[in-house]
Amino acid sequence: MHKFEIEIKTLLGSKDKADELMTKMKQKDPALKVLGAYKQLNHYFVKGNLKNLFSKTEILLDDENRLKLLDLSSKAQDASVRTRWANGKVLLIVKATINDTTSENGTARLEWETEINRSIYELDQLVLNAGFEYLSKWSRDRQEYQYKNLSVSIDKNAGYGYLAEFEKVIDDQSKADETKTMIKSIMDELSLSELPQDRLQRMFDFYNKNWQDYYGTNKTFTIE
Repeated sequence: MHKFEIEIKTLLGSKDKADELMTKMKQKDPALKVLGAYKQLNHYFVKGNLKNLFSKTEILLDDENRLKLLDLSSKAQDASVRTRWANGKVLLIVKATINDTTSENGTARLEWETEINRSIYELDQLVLNAGFEYLSKWSRDRQEYQYKNLSVSIDKNAGYGYLAEFEKVIDDQSKADETKTMIKSIMDELSLSELPQDRLQRMFDFYNKNWQDYYGTNKTFTIE
């Protein structure tokens, strides 16, 4: 069964804003759980197709993930492919839209990921061999929390600065809208607003054109 990721982002910008959010979460949820902190590399790809990706990687997948990626490759209309290094693990990730937002930044996406026993550079090469090209490379420091019934990440992103993501993973696609409403309600309690999709897309486009100036650095930009 596929999982669906319902995620809403809010732009914090500065460390002071990130610290303020942490203080509020601790006040409103005494059971707040710290899940971990780590550095992360994300490499985004464009072009190519999922059927070719499946043929290049199926030998590395277990039976369950092989079937899931095969199913995705036959159904997805708009899919985002990326590789990730996080906490010493290397992941292959595919996100496909289930609403009218983009597969890169959408608020409701079908998500598939699995750990691959290769370095991120070896996995990148397999993706490139499947006909994909690099779109951009991203770096971040991430802190993860369990806040009430949501997963919350506070990221220090190269380019973007501090950003928070509020996420719930569901099994039933029909519950996407009500889950998004629930997430927004919890964000309202923290005086946070959703980063509008059009602004997020402008930020994403700017970074993709200039990623080599930001990847692996602390440099940030502001796009309204």
